[in-house]
Amino acid sequence: MPLVRIDMIRGRSPENVRAITDAVQQSLVDVLEIPERDRFQIVTQHDPDELIALDYGLGFSRTSGTVIVQIFTQRGRSSESKQLVYRTLAERLAEAGVDGKDLFVSYCENGPEDWSFADGRAQYVEGDLPVPGR
Repeated sequence: MPLVRIDMIRGRSPENVRAITDAVQQSLVDVLEIPERDRFQIVTQHDPDELIALDYGLGFSRTSGTVIVQIFTQRGRSSESKQLVYRTLAERLAEAGVDGKDLFVSYCENGPEDWSFADGRAQYVEGDLPVPGR
């Protein structure tokens, strides 16, 4: 169950925002093998001066098309799997008009005790949901 935050600079059309969110979801479905309806995304659009993502000295420049994707999910996936997520995101988002240099991804892991889907209960811990990978 990934929770995904997608941040971008304001000004994209609703269709382009949807293409980006769909590309992110399809990447996770394909690589992490999550169910299609396991979709929890938060999209935030910012004014240009509210999203700063420099290149950290890597020698490229980002544009106003920068997209930051934060993936919060269960721990346990391999480094190779995570790298495949990054590559797949870059490929799919390129189809949605996001240049690879404008893509910044952060992948954060946690455990079953760190999730509550409703009613103030930890559904993984209480056994209502199977813990991914177990």
